[in-house]
Amino acid sequence: MASTDVRLPSDIGAHADAEHALRVQLAGTYRVFAMLGWTELIYNHITVRVPGTHSYFLINPFGLHYTEVTASNLVKIDVDGKVLDGSPHPVNPAGFVVHAALHRALPDAHCVMHTHTTAGLAVACSQTGLVNNNFYSAQLHEMVAYHDFEGITVRVDEGPRLVANLGDKRLLILRNHGLLSIGETIAQAFARLWTLNRACEIQLATATLGPARLIGDEIAARCTRDSLQFDPRHGAGEDVLNALLRQVDRIDPSYRD
Repeated sequence: MASTDVRLPSDIGAHADAEHALRVQLAGTYRVFAMLGWTELIYNHITVRVPGTHSYFLINPFGLHYTEVTASNLVKIDVDGKVLDGSPHPVNPAGFVVHAALHRALPDAHCVMHTHTTAGLAVACSQTGLVNNNFYSAQLHEMVAYHDFEGITVRVDEGPRLVANLGDKRLLILRNHGLLSIGETIAQAFARLWTLNRACEIQLATATLGPARLIGDEIAARCTRDSLQFDPRHGAGEDVLNALLRQVDRIDPSYRD
């Protein structure tokens, strides 16, 4: 399907400042991922929809490490994979297929994050998947969906099945593959992904100690309702992401370039 967004010169001018601010925040978030060790050589992606559009989004240049991503070298593409900003950098087909399917189908998929962290991938490879046995999993009650492994995600026809399996959830465990998070903002997607990954870390550590104490659905539902990081009244993750971006600024602010 061809992209449906048509950007007139006046539209482009109106959204230029918003796009620049978003580029800076996205590039900074790539550096946050690097600081947290959420990198996989040059692979995996964080994508963000371009302001004022439905089917244009920003993605990391394929071939660069997350520590090399900057606001200016992020690549603007549409959901059909067409490069829109004249970037000389290629785009990873495996990343494009997953992220484009979600940006295309879901109006609230402003930001999509995908990782292959050790803990996340270990839980994705387990028969049981995520187990509700810790403080962090208890904050994700009925928030996590699953998608079965179909191989490397380079086939466009997998996209609709991925979207269907996600349903109304905004966290997805890609079985045998990794974790995925969707948010209406970068901060929201990050808060969700961090919580899921942390739940996986604790689950992996707990597995070495024998059977775990499980948390009941009623308590988990209460924990999810009470989680401040998902509450718009408390920034819905903005304060957390901003704190980490300040750390990145102290380490290397070149992502702003």
